[in-house]
Formats: sequence, structure tokens, C-alpha cells
Amino acid sequence: MHPPCSGGTCSQPCFNGCFPSPFLASEASHNNTSNSNKTDLTAATSSSLYPNTQFTNHESLPLLQDSYNNFIKSFPQFSSTFEIDQIRAQEYHHLNNNLSNICFDYTGYGLFSYSPHQKSCPAAASSSSSSSPSTPYLNLEQSFFDVSIKSMNLKSQILYRGQESELESRIRERIMTFMNVSQTDYALVFIANEVSAFKLVADSFHFQSKGSELLTVYDHNNEALEMMIDSCKKQGVKILSAEFTWPNLGMEWRKLKKMIQCKKEKRKSGLFVFPLYSKVTGSPYSYFWMSMAQENGWHVLLDLCALRPKEMDTLGLSMFKPDFMVCSFYKIFGENPSGFGCLFVKKSSLSSLKDLGNATSIGIISLTQNNTEKPNSELPESSSTNQRINEEASSWSSKSEIVELQDMNMKDERLEIECRGLDHADTVGLIVISTRTRYLINWLVNALMSLQHPHDENRFSLIRIYGPKINSHRGSTVAFNIFDWKGEKIDPALVQKLADRNNISLSRSCLRNIKFLDKNIEEREWALESKATEVEKMGMSKKKKSPYENGIWVLTATLGFLTNFEDVYRLWAFVSRFLDADFVEKERWRYIALNQKTIEV
Repeated sequence: MHPPCSGGTCSQPCFNGCFPSPFLASEASHNNTSNSNKTDLTAATSSSLYPNTQFTNHESLPLLQDSYNNFIKSFPQFSSTFEIDQIRAQEYHHLNNNLSNICFDYTGYGLFSYSPHQKSCPAAASSSSSSSPSTPYLNLEQSFFDVSIKSMNLKSQILYRGQESELESRIRERIMTFMNVSQTDYALVFIANEVSAFKLVADSFHFQSKGSELLTVYDHNNEALEMMIDSCKKQGVKILSAEFTWPNLGMEWRKLKKMIQCKKEKRKSGLFVFPLYSKVTGSPYSYFWMSMAQENGWHVLLDLCALRPKEMDTLGLSMFKPDFMVCSFYKIFGENPSGFGCLFVKKSSLSSLKDLGNATSIGIISLTQNNTEKPNSELPESSSTNQRINEEASSWSSKSEIVELQDMNMKDERLEIECRGLDHADTVGLIVISTRTRYLINWLVNALMSLQHPHDENRFSLIRIYGPKINSHRGSTVAFNIFDWKGEKIDPALVQKLADRNNISLSRSCLRNIKFLDKNIEEREWALESKATEVEKMGMSKKKKSPYENGIWVLTATLGFLTNFEDVYRLWAFVSRFLDADFVEKERWRYIALNQKTIEV
């Protein structure tokens, strides 16, 4: 594992992902700043639970207000993010109900806000004799656009595109601006989802029959990546993967560097698939892996799905221009996670795509305005001639899905689209968003690690964190598992069910590509991880391989830019209840008594 930045001068870039920006700077200056920031953050995070550092009983946790007061004392800069709290209160009020679901399972970018906003003047709306027609407003329940399958292959879509609706053109422009991507350099293709995007690139990329390689950098199972690997195997492509060293899951950088640089002259074509953060552990990866890959003849697909809103502003595409980029957009945070994906293709890299002629590819979609008329007595009379939206959407199996559009105004015969979710992120900006998520995620990690089982000489921790702990450069996701007082892991699927019944939405993922430097440690850790986890046992191969090749199931919590302190506190409070040795059994009988579906333990 590469040693951490030491503060000394070095001619090589840092491969630990600890560059705060993609641009080259003085290594010594960066290292000194990095170490200072790390020390300050660790000290502040440790003091945020003052006067306690460990908790052995869920009833001993401080109250929400007391915890928040200590949090603000430790992180006074957090007050600079209060604008986000105002946005949340005004436009996402569904998140602030005491019974509302706390969402830690959203990735991507939110297009719209929850609250509809009246755009036209009430006086104008009530008058039908105005000399100029009032602008009609379609609220959240009335506004939709269609998403439908497009029968084209990727290269043809980029070169010819065909007739595009004004709606699709405007959304394209808005997303390109939001993602800080130049339309001169890149073409944007709308995709059904991330899985479709990865498979589309794999099917369309011009791999040579021999000597082609796919190199990926993922510490977890990824459905999109698995589809890509499956497609590449069918084409005879050699599959390579980075490894991650136990226990902190830091990248085995020497091996990755060797794979990138090896056989440069013999490699006929290669695709390097790389995220800037792990979507599961929050581990950061340096921009310079992308640069190294390009220097050694690889085409690069950059996975943006784990980036925070506006983080693309730091990428510096003039310096790092990946051949492909993938991201996803959902409708409304905490309300509707469905949406679509976006595939950005560098125009100068079109020659790397196959010419498939009239063949079609699955996954490319188009966005069109729904023209079904739907009367509404509450709309002004002047809007009666406008086309209404039909709320009855056909299923995806019929190749059409309905996606909600927040604000759709017809003005001067021109479609005006307002994506308030994107507007909010633009208004707040990168610094505020990154400041907020950095403090919240590190407080949560520290709070989870403070939970210790009682009556144990070694104070065995209730929680195991996978990946980075307190780290100013970590992503906004944490991977963890819960262990009982006997040291046995509680099945993540069960924890997820219990969390859901407590209005907390978590995700489950499977860690992969783990490397142990000591065989004894590997066996001991596998024995610990495999207890009481039937899902993992069922996935074990009959072949004599390391069981870690089949992965470790973990829980993940992802913070969005709208996440607040109460959200992370409530997650901490829920997890602390597992300190009670009888908590799981109590929950089981409680739901039986309420005639709920029994939770299998």
C-alpha cells in the first residue's frame, strides 16, 4: 500500500486520492496542507461527542439538540451551509416530517424540487381578457415528459441524432451546463440507466480481436460493471481489476500502476473504467490514474455516479478529457428515485466506436413532451388550448416510462424548462455542498465507531467501518456492518429491513477484489465476517478459492447535499439500539403482535 503523504517533497503524484483539486501543485505545499487539515478534522470530530467518546447503552446517547450544539461547536463552519436548510424547508418539506423517511440510498443528481411554485400572477390568472395571455403553469402532478426507447446504435446517435424535440434539446443544454461539460467537445446521449450506459460502451467500443484489455477500479460489486465485463468476455477481451488492501481497502497502487503501464506497445486497444470515489466505501481515488492511463494508450471511461453535485467543477476537463463519462439523474430527492442516465462521449474519440451500420443498441432513449390533453378546472382559461399531460403511463416493458417535469412553461412559443433541483445546487455551489457533506459524513463515522458493547474487557465495537474512517477527502458514503456482543455479524439484509421499518432507507452492497497481506489474518477475518450471514455463504464457490473473492455484504449510507444533522443523528440512534442484546428479538415479536410480516431472524 502506498505510504500516506508525509510532507516531504516528491516528484511523483499522490495515488491515495488526497489531492483536493486535479491541478498539479507543489507537492510539499500540498502535503503540509493535507496533514494539517487531517489533524484539525480528526481533533474536531473527536470533540464533537464531548464529553463522551464511547457509548455502551442506547439510552445514554445525548439528545438531538445537545448533539447538534456540540456538533456546531466542533464545526463552526457548518453554519455557512444554512442556506441548504432553508432550501430544504421551503422546497422539500416532505423531508422534515417526523414520520418522513430518511433517505441514505440515493445516488446521482436530483432534477426537481418537491414543492410546486406558482409562476403566473394570480391577478393575471383570474383574468381571461388580458391583452397578452398569461403563462400557464403545470404543477408537479400535472407535468410529465415521456422517456422512450430509441432504435439507434451509439455511433449513429452521436453522428446523426435525428430530429430532436425542443424539450430534449433544452434538457440537454441544462444538463451540459450543470455538469460543466462543453458541447463543443462532448456529445450527450440519454440512456435508460447506468447499467445500459456501461453495456452500451462495451458493445460499441472497438476492441481488437486479440490484445484488448478492460481494466476496472472498483472495490465492490456493480451491476453496470458486471454487464460490461460480460459483454467484453464475449468479445475475447482480457479482464483486469485493481485490488484493495485489508483492512482500510486502500488501493494496491503498485499493482494498478503495473497493469496500466504493462505491454503498452503490444496492447491494441484498452478501456480503463475509473470512478473518482467508491460508491460504497467513499474511498477517494486520484485524478492522475486517469492521466496515467491516457499516457499509456488506454481509452478512459470516467464514472461520475458517486460525485457530489457541482464536483465536476473541479475536474478541469481541459486537462483531463476522458473518452466517456457516465452519470445519472433522478426526479426528486426523498420522493422519487426514478429517472435516466447520461453518457458523454468525447467527439474526438468517435473513431474508437464500431461502425454498426443499421444495427440498433438497447438503452438509448429520447425525451419528448407528452401531448395527451388533460383538462384541469383550476388552470386559467387561457391555458385551455395547451396540451395536457396524461398521468397514465405505460410500463417500461412497453418501452415507455413517465418522468416528472417540475416547471414547463410555454412562453413566446418557446418551451421554458426549470429544473429546480439543479438550480438549487448551482445556487449553493461546490464549496458549501462539500463543506456540509464533509462534516456530516465524518461526524457519522465517528459516532458509529463510538458504539461499544458493554461487559467486554476489550470493548468490542458494535460497528465495523469498511474503507476510510475520518478523512477530509473521503466521499459522502460510508460502508459498515453491525456485530452483536458475541462478535457475530448481524445479517445486513435483516438490519436493512429493521431500518426500513424505522423510516430509514439504507442500501446493501458487496465488497470485492480484497487483498490480504497475511493469510492468518485473512482466515480469521473471514470467519468473523461469515458468521450469521447466509447470503454470503450461499454465494461461496465450490472451487478452492479465497471466500473473499465472493465478497463481503455491507450496509451503505449515502449523504446527499440536502441531508441534515438530524438525519445522521437518527441513523446513529437507530444503530445504537443494537447495543441491546435483545433488540432484534424484541423487534420480531413487536411486529408479530402488530400483525405485520414476520422478520426472519
